[in-house]
Amino acid sequence: MKKITIILIMILTLIPISYSYGDGHDDFSVALEIIESQTPCEDLNDTQFEFLGDYYMEQMHPGEAHERMDEMMGGEGSESLRIVHINMGKNFYCKESSGFGMMGGNMMQGMMGNFGYASWGIITIFYIILLAGLIILVYFWIIRLWKNTKNRRRKK
Repeated sequence: MKKITIILIMILTLIPISYSYGDGHDDFSVALEIIESQTPCEDLNDTQFEFLGDYYMEQMHPGEAHERMDEMMGGEGSESLRIVHINMGKNFYCKESSGFGMMGGNMMQGMMGNFGYASWGIITIFYIILLAGLIILVYFWIIRLWKNTKNRRRKK
């Protein structure tokens, strides 16, 4: 009787674990088969690219991080998440890009796509004029102090 009870408890304990791994999300056999067979990009459809993108995303952000990212991008089964996975599959497997991505073409591109010239606006021109004015004021102040010290020496 004790053996049956222990076996029953073990089975009941393992059932939720088997369901969590049985949802097919962690099964990347389709993606691995495509990668191992080196299928040309022209022969792949969007569903296969979606599997590839999901696989690559799991490699970069394994486990719970992948699940959270999926939720942020629309949740499981949403069209937006499907498009993200398709684009990731195309970008990583085919080295194909649909643009420069979030950060631009190269590193250090500057803010808002201005390619390093984000601060060359009216504020910067005002700042340069202000800085030049301060330098001129300091220059004249030094000259005035210099003249005052010469006048004091002559009076003595």
